Amino acid sequence: MPAPTRYIDSQNQLQLAVAACLQKPVISIDTEFARFNTYYPIVGLIQIYDGEICYLIDPLGVDDLSPLAELLESPEVLKVFHACSEDMEVFQYCMGTLPTPVYDSQLAAAALGVGFSLSYQNLVSHYLSITVLKEETRSDWLQRPLSDGQLKYAALDVIYLLQVYEKQQVELESKGRESWVKEDCQLLSRDLGTMVEPDEAYKKLKSLSRLNRKQLSVLKALCAWREVKARESNVPRNRVVDQKSLIIVAGGDILDKADLQPMADMSPRQVRKFGDDMLFLAEEARMLPESEYPELIQKDGAKLDNKKLGHLRGVVQSRAIELSVAPELLTKRRHLEKLLRSVDHAGRYQLPKELLGWRENAIGNNLLEALHA
Repeated sequence: MPAPTRYIDSQNQLQLAVAACLQKPVISIDTEFARFNTYYPIVGLIQIYDGEICYLIDPLGVDDLSPLAELLESPEVLKVFHACSEDMEVFQYCMGTLPTPVYDSQLAAAALGVGFSLSYQNLVSHYLSITVLKEETRSDWLQRPLSDGQLKYAALDVIYLLQVYEKQQVELESKGRESWVKEDCQLLSRDLGTMVEPDEAYKKLKSLSRLNRKQLSVLKALCAWREVKARESNVPRNRVVDQKSLIIVAGGDILDKADLQPMADMSPRQVRKFGDDMLFLAEEARMLPESEYPELIQKDGAKLDNKKLGHLRGVVQSRAIELSVAPELLTKRRHLEKLLRSVDHAGRYQLPKELLGWRENAIGNNLLEALHA
């Protein structure tokens, strides 16, 4: 093991570990969790490396994790993660807080042109020429005691991560891309799946462009209800009712509870448990004034000049090659579509918010020039 480790399973040990980490400017963090049949992740281990000692915090042994909140929220300590969206959900659920400020090595790798959505194994291989074994990736992190193999795997995750961070910092500084990573990392706590507002949950579903406003009103009500039910029962959304069933009910052809099983493909248990509530909510949503219905969801690519869209994608490809980064880092198709839809009566285009910040100079202005040429 390249650094000493301490297994933390008491309140006093946790407080000492937090106090030590608060003295450091940068720490690396990872979590191991289970999420097989639950809405929220169940944390099995929290790993923190402060550059000297690796702390393996046992949330099943420590009665109160709240001392960790001071560290996670400290503006003086940068928290380094890799692909941290699920880690964020872990801390939000088990501690009611989100780490800040944060640094994501996956985003940094994309900004440096190493790879887009790079796996941790490939990240470590690229920067440290070390092969990370995957044997423990899917192991049971809620079992006790944890095996020596699990503990070693968990410790090396954060030890290697901090070493990668140090190498990435040198490259980011030399390429002048620190601001790219900083800006994108500031957005990481937004739009977490477990933090979506129930009334906004329907927007996460696909094929919404096929529904009219009244049908969207029903779907909005059903998705909000499902979101609340899933959180209250701590079960996956589809364990309540799956997406396909919700869209079928929203379509308006099912008015009788007996039709839910054959027409909406719901199980007898789902019909028995939720059928009455769903049909009541659906009818209530249909009776709302039309002014309260959601706006139509425009189909991707509808009413767009495909020739212009193709031209913009070519601009993105060329700029990505010039910057030695993946095109996906610069922008996504839907953002190009938003740009095209922003045209006013004078033929002027407005950059959407997704193309502001560092992307305005990296690609946004290039796109505007192409459209106004």
